[in-house]
Amino acid sequence: MASAAVESFVAKQLDLLELERDAEVEERRSWQEDISLKELQSRGVCLLKLQVSSQRTGLYGQLLVTFEPRRGASAGVLPSNSFSSGDIVGLNDEGGQLATGILTRITQKSVTVAFDQSCDFQLSLDREKSYRLLKLANDVTYKRLKKALIALKKYNSGPALSLIEVLFGDSAPSPASDTEELTFYNTSLDASQKEAVSFALSQKELAIIHGPPGTGKTTTVVEIILQAVKRGFKVLCCAPSNIAVDNLVEHLARCGRRALRLGHPARLLESIQQHSLDAVLARGDGAQIVADIRKDIDQVSVKIKKTQDKREKSNFRNEIRLLRKELKEREEATMLQSLMWAEVVLATNTGASSDGPLKLLPDGYFDMVVIDECAQALEASCWVPLLRAGKCVLAGDHRQLPPTIVSAKAALAGLSLSLMERLAEGFGVGSVRALTVQYRMHRAIMQWASQALYHGQLTAHPSVAERLLRDLPGVAATEETCLPLLLVDTAGCGLSELEEDDQSKGNPGEVRLVSLHVQALVDAGVQARDIAVITPYNLQVDLLRQSLAHRHPELEIKSVDGFQGREKEAVVLSFVRSNRTGEVGFLAEDRRINVAITRARRHVAVVCDSRTVSSHPFLKTLVDYFTEHGEVRTAFEYLDDIVPENYSHESSQGHVQAAVKPPGSATSTRKPGSRQPEGAPAARAAARQAQRASRGKPPGSEVQSQPGLNGGSPAGAKSRDSADHFRALILEFVASEQTRLEFPSSLNSHDRMRVHQIAEEHGLRHDSAGEGQNRFITVSKRAPLATQATATPATEAVSATPAVQAPPAPPPPTGADSQAPLCPEPPSPAQVQPPVRELSGLALRPVQLERPQRGRGRQELQAKGGPQAAGPALRKSSEKRKKKDAKGPAALDLPAAEDFDALVSAAVKADNTCGLAKCRASVATLGPLCPHCGRRYCLSHCLPEIHGCGERAHAHARQRISREGVLYAGSGTKDRSLDPAKRAQLQRRLDKKLDELTSQRKSKKKEKEK
Repeated sequence: MASAAVESFVAKQLDLLELERDAEVEERRSWQEDISLKELQSRGVCLLKLQVSSQRTGLYGQLLVTFEPRRGASAGVLPSNSFSSGDIVGLNDEGGQLATGILTRITQKSVTVAFDQSCDFQLSLDREKSYRLLKLANDVTYKRLKKALIALKKYNSGPALSLIEVLFGDSAPSPASDTEELTFYNTSLDASQKEAVSFALSQKELAIIHGPPGTGKTTTVVEIILQAVKRGFKVLCCAPSNIAVDNLVEHLARCGRRALRLGHPARLLESIQQHSLDAVLARGDGAQIVADIRKDIDQVSVKIKKTQDKREKSNFRNEIRLLRKELKEREEATMLQSLMWAEVVLATNTGASSDGPLKLLPDGYFDMVVIDECAQALEASCWVPLLRAGKCVLAGDHRQLPPTIVSAKAALAGLSLSLMERLAEGFGVGSVRALTVQYRMHRAIMQWASQALYHGQLTAHPSVAERLLRDLPGVAATEETCLPLLLVDTAGCGLSELEEDDQSKGNPGEVRLVSLHVQALVDAGVQARDIAVITPYNLQVDLLRQSLAHRHPELEIKSVDGFQGREKEAVVLSFVRSNRTGEVGFLAEDRRINVAITRARRHVAVVCDSRTVSSHPFLKTLVDYFTEHGEVRTAFEYLDDIVPENYSHESSQGHVQAAVKPPGSATSTRKPGSRQPEGAPAARAAARQAQRASRGKPPGSEVQSQPGLNGGSPAGAKSRDSADHFRALILEFVASEQTRLEFPSSLNSHDRMRVHQIAEEHGLRHDSAGEGQNRFITVSKRAPLATQATATPATEAVSATPAVQAPPAPPPPTGADSQAPLCPEPPSPAQVQPPVRELSGLALRPVQLERPQRGRGRQELQAKGGPQAAGPALRKSSEKRKKKDAKGPAALDLPAAEDFDALVSAAVKADNTCGLAKCRASVATLGPLCPHCGRRYCLSHCLPEIHGCGERAHAHARQRISREGVLYAGSGTKDRSLDPAKRAQLQRRLDKKLDELTSQRKSKKKEKEK
């Protein structure tokens, strides 16, 4: 009689399975009634507008039909979906459902479905004929799970009785048996793998093999099976998916073992179909006899149709009955012979059901059951094969994604808890052996997962520990190919997620960044087939495919869930979420992030909003790890037309421009994949090496507390939390008597942006100077208001630009060149005017002082006390020269420094005069303010292109177009192609409107019928 633990477990599992089944039925019903086909496709359960590209007869009488998107639809690429090999699908056209089949293969551009030859339907090869595929529920799986649970409850005697007692805690595991020294088939196994093999063979009831990503779990499982077969064991090997089972078949077949694969031929890989039961039966000795019996049955059936005599018909029916009985006996005998011939029988968990071929074998035939990828299977499905033997080996990784559950209520109640996770937590290390050497990832990629999820147990094998993309054949050593870890941070860049889709999320800004990084890798020589782009959201998958699929057909773009179990040389992750509330959605699942990061061998690039994702503690550890051990770049380094979140007229001027970096500014912007001048990579590497070396020092040891005024820059300014470190330095500077603080050129662009933001918060001046890797930041205090008002011209000129010296004035033009151009060059960042100052309620704009003329005349003026001391003739010629050669704002004859009222009057007068140098028109009544330089101009000179702000106006227009997605007059030729994100939004709105109109029409029709 079953124990109380077993009865309680079975009752709970049956209830949860019923909830799951009801959720699936309700979902399918809503698909048919309430949800449009477009919405079904966006959810990944339907493929629309397909055409037949080919059809052929496959093995064992299967009709294989390949579909592809209709010409012109989505550039020939299938939308993101949840279809996989082995799914049951319904084929539909405009008239309704035609047939059901089994999906055998799906790529980014085509899908192949197997139909039985008995299906009576006609497929048109006409390119205008459109079909659709819809995923269907699998009733067979649910019935088998329910049957297995009931069998578990009624299990009173048999080979699995002791195993059941151990797995439900009714008895302790038996002591391990002594095993002789093993001779391993695979001589390259590491110590942890060998220990796992020995442990699995010595256990009486249960052995759990925990295999983190890349640790050779499948290799270890195959070795366990080979060693068991060598001892004479009959092994039943299962896994939750057809792909996982086929993978084991391939490994065992290469080792020369007799492996028999159960399952529908349409669900198997072509490479292993020769090992399927159908293929073995077709090659068997009784195959011809079975074929002859089938032929006899067909001939008798024809005779029945031809004869009219009732006695003859009765005799023929009796003959057919006898032939069918003989056929069944011979088929079962041949099938049983094939099963007993095999050393290892392989099937999916539910494929090992007693209503399949295994019903022919006696109870206790198998000595051991092996379940691979056990952590991804429902526990109920594991009990289908477990009841066939007294010993089991469970292999998998419960730190990766759990089984997929439709019902959220059932998942929370425990249906998503796998058998492996339950037993690993219950038994602890006594029944678990972990594999600790991984053979997939670079050391830096592995270390994060090891620390975050595997208690720091993992080590990288020397063959993979330091390998990078640059080590691949034909790949150049660029900034991208020399990095194992890269974080592209979009925080503060205004690249927010789309907010109108409740089912899925997208982020067009991250799509652009991913596209640029992928292009940089390809330009460096990395093959597109060696790169994977992964994201947690189907909408983002669609956006990425629309952007990348036509340029890189071999590039694999999938969701995180669809890429589990796979690996690539380089992986680019788009986390999508970027919002003000810190919502992370699917990213909150720790195991999903673990799967995403550990798919890469040599390079991982994460594109995310660090401010949003850091609201989740686990994701914050990832961001911190990449910040400490990898390279961090901001989106500003990739995109020139970014509009920051805090963008405004005031913040776009003055000292903040060093952080925003508009197109054409003096700041050097590194483009992904660009070739650097000789010596630049070495200098960059040295700077980063010094920066990373400083991380090991105590906080505050990298930067001197108060740098001197002589320009001495600290050696490094990076700590684990750079923002807090910079804030502490600036607060200490504010409290001190120092007037200037310099930051080193070793800071990356992300840290420079943080310094600018923190300085702005505390009301300090902050300026950037230098080019490329020599760029540095100077922070200085603003002069007190009274000091500003009474400062001498020389003092004000110095205080306006404390760290950047203004370039010397050009020599006076002569001849034809003496005429001042109508559109002077826009000022450089070093010459940008400070922001407007408030004085007694009156806005004062900084006044640019008159530049003394070069040469002997200027020296004479200085010797005689300035222009006021010069004679009338000299002053008159100087005024003429100034009017003729003026290229900047008009100089003012300022009053004495101590005459405060006169200074205010002069400033007001300057504010009421057109800002163009040679224009004296009044703007007191009507004068537009230029948003780029902050000066007022008359109506004749108010256009930015006329008074010299053309480049800034163009940059601002590009930013505005990027932010709002609207083309304004004069902004360029309109792009007729619709943005993919906008297209998706418009399509969803249209579908919603059509659904509303349809429901209204139905309600009106019902009212009329009443």
